[in-house]
Amino acid sequence: MRKLDESLLTHLPPFSELGREQIREILDRATPQRYDTGDTVFHEGEEAGRFFLLLDGYVRVVRMTAEGEHVTVLHIAAGQLFGIAAALGNERYPASAVAASDTIALGWPMRLWHDFTATYPGFAASGYKTVGNRMEEIHKRVVEMATQQVEQRVANALLRLITQMGRRTDAGIEVDFPITRQDLSEMTGTTLHTVSRLLSAWEKRGIVESKRKHIMVREPHQLVMLAEPAVSS
Repeated sequence: MRKLDESLLTHLPPFSELGREQIREILDRATPQRYDTGDTVFHEGEEAGRFFLLLDGYVRVVRMTAEGEHVTVLHIAAGQLFGIAAALGNERYPASAVAASDTIALGWPMRLWHDFTATYPGFAASGYKTVGNRMEEIHKRVVEMATQQVEQRVANALLRLITQMGRRTDAGIEVDFPITRQDLSEMTGTTLHTVSRLLSAWEKRGIVESKRKHIMVREPHQLVMLAEPAVSS
């Protein structure tokens, strides 16, 4: 891969306070890597040897339950740091990272995390803000799992996806990476059968359109109503 230009990072929060010379120093210490859809960037429990910046594509963060089931914790979009175990005080990755689409990332040795946070203005604040935002999102997911019905959870999951990673088209808002019904079931703590039943019912009502590995939300407002708690009479 050819030498990367500093302009790739100047607009991103961890680097927005840095000059081109400082960004050049950071880029020169990075290793660019391509991942095909489905490739694992790192495994849960593996020694955290590197941290990453996602340049293009999407990454799915997955954890394994005690029963051996995969749970999708969150998705990460381009322009964000991930694998920052050192920011959490961890020596091992707390979850796996899997390419949800064809992906390009920059990787640095984990030992440089502390160098970067100490040396470059704004890098530490942005990194720890990223951790805080993700912890908040995970907390919301836990609350949803504990308090919401399955239909609400699936509707909320789709709303998050189109809000954070949606691509607007003439027909609606499409999730901008390949996603299956199995992926949705892993995100919402339910079965593939239940997700399939819900999506089929929503398709008949014209709310969504679900094809192989692609989901389009045609009526976002209707989905918002499905995500809201039922009002008891």
